[in-house]
Amino acid sequence: MKKYTGNSIYNAIAIGKVSLFKHCRGKVKRIRVDDPEAEKIRLEKAKEQSINQLREIYNKALKEVGEPNAWIFEIHMMLINDTDYNESLVNIIDSQSVNAEYAVSVTADNFAAMFGAMEDSYMKARAADVKDISDRIINNLILGGNECALFKEENVIVCADDLAPSETILLDKSKVLGFVTAYGSVNSHTAILARNMNIPAVMGVGEEFLKEIKDGDRFIVDGFSGEVYIDPDSETTERLTQKQNEEEEKRRFHQNLKGKENITLDGKEIDIFANIEGTENIGAVLLNDAGGIGLFRSEFLYLDRHDYPTEEEQFNVYKKVLESMAGKKVIIRTLDAGADKQADYFHIGREENPALGCRAIRFCLSRPDIFKTQLRALYRASAYGNLGIMFPMITSVEELTEIFDICKDVKKELKSQGKEYSEDTEVGVMIETPAAAIISDLLAPLVDFFSVGTNDLTQYTLACDRQNPTVERFCAPHHKAILRLIAMTAENAHKNGIRIGICGELGADISLTEEFLRIGIDELSVAPGMVLKIRDRVRNIDLSKSE
Repeated sequence: MKKYTGNSIYNAIAIGKVSLFKHCRGKVKRIRVDDPEAEKIRLEKAKEQSINQLREIYNKALKEVGEPNAWIFEIHMMLINDTDYNESLVNIIDSQSVNAEYAVSVTADNFAAMFGAMEDSYMKARAADVKDISDRIINNLILGGNECALFKEENVIVCADDLAPSETILLDKSKVLGFVTAYGSVNSHTAILARNMNIPAVMGVGEEFLKEIKDGDRFIVDGFSGEVYIDPDSETTERLTQKQNEEEEKRRFHQNLKGKENITLDGKEIDIFANIEGTENIGAVLLNDAGGIGLFRSEFLYLDRHDYPTEEEQFNVYKKVLESMAGKKVIIRTLDAGADKQADYFHIGREENPALGCRAIRFCLSRPDIFKTQLRALYRASAYGNLGIMFPMITSVEELTEIFDICKDVKKELKSQGKEYSEDTEVGVMIETPAAAIISDLLAPLVDFFSVGTNDLTQYTLACDRQNPTVERFCAPHHKAILRLIAMTAENAHKNGIRIGICGELGADISLTEEFLRIGIDELSVAPGMVLKIRDRVRNIDLSKSE
């Protein structure tokens, strides 16, 4: 038996045989051509095939992992049409009279090196994206658009050096028990997709691992500890099989918690809501018995398109969500554009540090026409359910004052036009900057609720880019500074008679559930699949006992 340790991506156990992943990458040779124009025609056809394939992958990702995780394939489609990228392709074909495959390969290497050398982590991530789309175009040039068969075996644990996002989303979940890679970061797009596909996975076990395995090897992936076992002994197999059975039993038990209250042993009740990205996720919210929607990420209405959604388009989406939830609370976050959520038509421009740039409420306040269109749609939809409007990236009272002035104008317009809206619509702010937490005593009297976005609060407080693998070990979500900021905010919320929830990833961290309840959190909003697990944890906490 040999054991390797990497980074756990999804907490579950897989036991089965190995299937070595064979990347679908054509071999590129430099060939001198007599007709560069013919090569450019071949290139355009391959690009068109690639975009069609990516559109299918995007649609598959929408169904399996939701819009916030599918957007990467929208980025890939845009990269294929990037002006600089295409100018390089054409220039190499024309100036060197070479085949299209070679031009794509050279351009990919050049652009990946250029992006990889940048300090900004968002731009660094584009290096992998350029390689991914370039491999796809090359394969279409060589294979004529025929997709590679990934593997034929069923019930296998896929092992690879690394997996591109497009390769990950194409894994057949009915055949894949889990996967392990030699490289990769827990914050990569591949890791995010794996988590949302509920696939037991461990990444970054090291290149030596690949030398030790072959197709058909017996294998165990422990997604809880990040350990993987090649040819495990009987004791290890028995121990982890028992753990796997216990986890399956827990899953079945959680199903029996539907309809039960979210109440501790000593009588404290909280709300457990769900985070969603689009109307296609409403079924999962209802299936998992969430008490409402604590975060509807509206920005994904804006990303899969080439222009801003109209007021009517937005109104119909928001109305559908509110009607479907039948009076349960639905909190919709206003447009959180910028940083890693970009579209060409936003015209934000290149920023040295997008995470600290024109994003979220800053973007909306700098484009009041766009902001007013969304607010009109939201207020109109408020007549059809129990709506809360939440503003992201707040850092000052002055921002809220400006927002409320715009809201007043919107409601005045709607009233003059005879359009219905609810006067009882609540408004709240996301606490995702240290500034918002520190002045939460000033913000609380102005709003109806707080919701803590722990992902950004963590990266801004610790000065750690959460998508940068080189600082991964320093980005500690359990850091006392984070918990103290949340506790301070909760105290200020309750002093002013408003509720406070957590909608970031820490809300689903069962090891922190009791601490959150003790500091006064009223609501936890998590992925739909985590609702019943959090309910189980809440129902087994006794806050009357000393910590």
